[in-house]
Amino acid sequence: MNPVHINKISIELNLKEKQVTATAGLLAEGGTVPFISRYRKEMTGGLDEVEVSSIRDRLEQLEELDDRRKTVLESIEKQGKLTDELKEKINAAQTMAVLEDLYLPYKPKRRTRATMAREKGLEPLATLIFEQKPGVDPKTEAAQFINAELKVASVDEALAGARDIIAEWINEDANLRAAMRQFYLEKGLFDSKGIKGKEVEGVKFKDYFDWKEPVKGAPSHRVLAMRRGENEEFLMLRVVVPEQEALSILKEMFLKAPDNNLCASQVEMAIDDCFKRLLSLSMETEIRLLTKQAADEEAIKVFAANLRQLLMASPLGQKNVLAMDPGFRTGCKVVCLDAQGKLLYNTAIYITQSDEQRDEAVNTVKTLCERYKVQFIAIGNGTASRETENFVRSLKLSNIQTVMVNENGASIYSASEVAREEFADYDVTVRGSVSIGRRLQDPLAELVKIDPKSIGVGQYQHDVDQPRLKKSLDDVVISCVNQVGVELNSASKQLLMYVSGLGPALALSIVEYRNSKGAFSSREELKKVPKIGIKAFEQAAGFLRIRGACHPLDASGVHPESYGVVETMARDLGVSVLDLMKEENLRNKIDVHKYVTDTIGLPTLFDIKDELAKPGRDPRAQFESVQFKEGVEKMEDLKPGMELNGVVTNITNFGAFVDVGVHQDGLVHISAMSSKYVKNPAEIVKVGQKVLVWVTEVDLTRKRIGLSMRKPGDNKPQQQVKPKQEAKPKGGGTSRLNILNQSVKQPTQQRKELYRW
Repeated sequence: MNPVHINKISIELNLKEKQVTATAGLLAEGGTVPFISRYRKEMTGGLDEVEVSSIRDRLEQLEELDDRRKTVLESIEKQGKLTDELKEKINAAQTMAVLEDLYLPYKPKRRTRATMAREKGLEPLATLIFEQKPGVDPKTEAAQFINAELKVASVDEALAGARDIIAEWINEDANLRAAMRQFYLEKGLFDSKGIKGKEVEGVKFKDYFDWKEPVKGAPSHRVLAMRRGENEEFLMLRVVVPEQEALSILKEMFLKAPDNNLCASQVEMAIDDCFKRLLSLSMETEIRLLTKQAADEEAIKVFAANLRQLLMASPLGQKNVLAMDPGFRTGCKVVCLDAQGKLLYNTAIYITQSDEQRDEAVNTVKTLCERYKVQFIAIGNGTASRETENFVRSLKLSNIQTVMVNENGASIYSASEVAREEFADYDVTVRGSVSIGRRLQDPLAELVKIDPKSIGVGQYQHDVDQPRLKKSLDDVVISCVNQVGVELNSASKQLLMYVSGLGPALALSIVEYRNSKGAFSSREELKKVPKIGIKAFEQAAGFLRIRGACHPLDASGVHPESYGVVETMARDLGVSVLDLMKEENLRNKIDVHKYVTDTIGLPTLFDIKDELAKPGRDPRAQFESVQFKEGVEKMEDLKPGMELNGVVTNITNFGAFVDVGVHQDGLVHISAMSSKYVKNPAEIVKVGQKVLVWVTEVDLTRKRIGLSMRKPGDNKPQQQVKPKQEAKPKGGGTSRLNILNQSVKQPTQQRKELYRW
């Protein structure tokens, strides 16, 4: 554990060093973020998941920096060029960008014009000119370097080679690169132009066909949109700066002599060449990478927030469900599920074909509802969903509620290995319908089986850094699963694998043990499962629930390591643990201060007392459905000013997408969310939230629907009140908006960026 890292992180995250030290130690021992934040509060000083994750991520960044530092030092030392001064600078480098700038002059590179000039013996001439001493005539000095054998045929060739060397020196100067990087960030402009001849084909990018925007103010979604247009070859994207201002910076740093100095004139020519041929391209590549990383960070943050809201959506609970995957020509695929989600029956009905088939569909649905005691009907919100909903409502089924379910990703699940394992004897249509029904019963348990990218709650999720995206989304899924808790005797392998300390292999072992030995009767029995050791049990046990277990606390969030203190509490009151869980007046008699020990402090004791009051409580909100407006089933039915019920399906930095039941989500732009200033749409709405909206625009050609959450008549513009300066959040992590100081991509990636345009 590096004390320098601990100190740095504690300052950056505004935490005490002992908090960071304890957390780093727990992470090194294999502790997971959910376990540390929930069951080790005494050690960490009560750090939450965000703070623990921030420490983990920053430790990884600093370790990566140290690894790169070691490589750089070894490389320069092998070249015999590592001076004490350079070594000190490299060891003092606090960011990847500074480290790479220091390494650049020594980094192995392909043959350059400067390399070839050195091979011709022109470096001494370059050194002499670069010194810019008065009275030195570069042409006279260059004449001494004419050498037919080395292919220096003239004074002009000698001077050109010397300037190539000087240009490379300037380009590799660490101080200059730092200044120029800042200049590009401050003064740079994104310059996007449409590619001629592709205006019609690339119409979705027409907003960027002639677009300029400051680099420092460009929001994540626009950066990613321009890059996508470039990748799809509809846009030409550059990062440009005022050239004369840039050259002024170079001249101020490297011109040492008066205007009439002959050597200075040669250096000035080298400066101009350096900027146009080397530095501007290098900086443009770097800025493109830095802004891409910052845009990725913001997009991933938005995706993660949306995913959390979706996974934590209200569950219907254990109810008998009839689920429908709507369709026209191929009919509606219908399945019946019991309260635990078990498939009982499947068939297909046709409601838009002949009257005879429709009558048959009526009889089928009514019969199934009666036979399987259906309490809810789930309808996927894809093609033919509104027609199917109208059909079901026309049946006037008493005491049965109809709910539209977002089916994004259901087709991905139905064709997946997971679905084939679960339903080997059924085709993809049946699997898709089952997924729709189970999503209604328990969104979290079903959605963990699908790649989060396929759920459709992000912005440009396929354009961002995929490893970083996966890590972030996995963190969200793990957090949600452990926050809710998992029923050990009914959870799927896919759900169990996200439980703290388990993973795919141990989840499979649990399922296999359960299948062969029967239901678990206690958490303690987990220790009999092959491959589950002491550490895995410690990490996982508190997040697993067993209804009807021998020990009542096995159905709660109390960790087995704390059972002893609860039993002591009960014994002191002369009652059983079950009595404590049932009787509020008994719990009120508990003085938690009496039970503080060296290992259990007040945070854990208060958590235990709360858990006794609501053992195994589900933190998700109570289920509530939304009804779409009758008679509005397709975009053509929409008219400006129309009032509609909707459900938020996705949140971005520029607004929220809302399903209003016409198979095409509408956009409530951030400016139409409130009459007050809205900094972040997520402050106003959440994924899955019911909202009342008004139609403002319908563009059938581009399939775009404009919506507003402001009542008609409330059309005054947002009050652009400048937001108060936010204090740095505790444990907020190092912002990737300062990514320029965190990382610089390696040359191969830089070259890819360089040659994209």
